[in-house]
Amino acid sequence: MAKYVLLYQGGAAPQTPEEGEKLTKAWMEWFGSAGDAILDPGNAFGASTADGADLPASGVNGYTVVQAASSGDVEGLLKGHPHIASGGRIEIHETVDM
Repeated sequence: MAKYVLLYQGGAAPQTPEEGEKLTKAWMEWFGSAGDAILDPGNAFGASTADGADLPASGVNGYTVVQAASSGDVEGLLKGHPHIASGGRIEIHETVDM
């Protein structure tokens, strides 16, 4: 099984406590449906800075680490994902052992 880092971009933040509760429930349901594929549920990111080349900000606002046999299997895990449902985008990056 390979490891994949899911990088979250965009998406709408909840505007009310009720929306926040609904979104939290949706995330917990997704984690439950993904089951053992979840290696690290991850976290949201706060403000960021960058050093080095003058490139545009990535807009990444969180991550999750999963394991799967293929990137196609990861895409299957993302069906109904709450971040996509809120208008966000998820980049899938396979990790490479060094």
